[in-house]
Amino acid sequence: MVNALVPKAAGRAPGPRAAAPGAGGLDRLRRRRRRQTVVAYLFLAPTLLFFAVFLVLPLGFALLLSLSRWSGFDLGDIDPVGPDNFAALFADGATFLTPVLTNTLLFALGTVALALAGSVLVATCIDRLRFQGLWRTLYFLPIVTTVVAVGNVWKYMYEPGGLVNGVLNALGLGSVAFLQDPDTALPAVVVVQAWASLGTAILVLTAGLKSIPCTYYEAAALDGAGPVTVFRRITLPLLRPSLLFVCVTQFLNGLQSFALIIVMTKGGPGNATDVAALEMYRQAFSYGDWGTASAAAFVLFAVVLAVTLAQLWVFRHKGEDA
Repeated sequence: MVNALVPKAAGRAPGPRAAAPGAGGLDRLRRRRRRQTVVAYLFLAPTLLFFAVFLVLPLGFALLLSLSRWSGFDLGDIDPVGPDNFAALFADGATFLTPVLTNTLLFALGTVALALAGSVLVATCIDRLRFQGLWRTLYFLPIVTTVVAVGNVWKYMYEPGGLVNGVLNALGLGSVAFLQDPDTALPAVVVVQAWASLGTAILVLTAGLKSIPCTYYEAAALDGAGPVTVFRRITLPLLRPSLLFVCVTQFLNGLQSFALIIVMTKGGPGNATDVAALEMYRQAFSYGDWGTASAAAFVLFAVVLAVTLAQLWVFRHKGEDA
């Protein structure tokens, strides 16, 4: 008689499932998350208060003033006038669009062009030299020097008996009244602004150059590419993020420039170097027209925003096509 062995079913009986958190557990979880949120906002409170006091409130007050007429003394004298301040900026005979806003854009464009070209050239040279930290420090010195000192030094250098005209005379050229001639005053200040802002741009671009892998240059050398081809095909495309940062920041600084111009020319001769920030200062503190000054500030903000967005779009579009 053969005994049949019947195998038992493998595995074990399923145990009880893990108990889901009950109502009490969910309440405790919610309370813990609520406490964490409260603690997080308590840590953020000083920063939020700072931004509320020094950013949100002034912005709201400036918006109110841009739609009002106020002499700057008694808050009870604020007289709402609607969009009249904005209309006055662009009315016939107004100087805000021409020459003030035109000078502002020309000043910013000239600063960006000179600073970008100069910083790329200097950063590329520094990247091939020894003692790079020393050279970067020397070029960064104008940044840590006060604008008043820089403006006054260059103002004396531009004088008829100053260093710049002395060099021109040594070359057999006549003296130029740089800051007294309406045709040369704005370009002269643009040169100073570009020179003073080279340090930051050079630091950013040298860091961008250091991030480019050497293997690209080694491969280009094996292919027999020349220095110009390497710079145009490798360095510039891979340096695009750093160039974008320098371009945007330099343009913003140029559009908001005020201290250098008031030190060197005070907006003259005539209105040759009058820019938006200086015009806002005059409207508010010289003429007591805070409404017009606030309206000009919002127009300048719109210009800065539009130019920044255009620069970002151009660089991203070129990056996608590359």
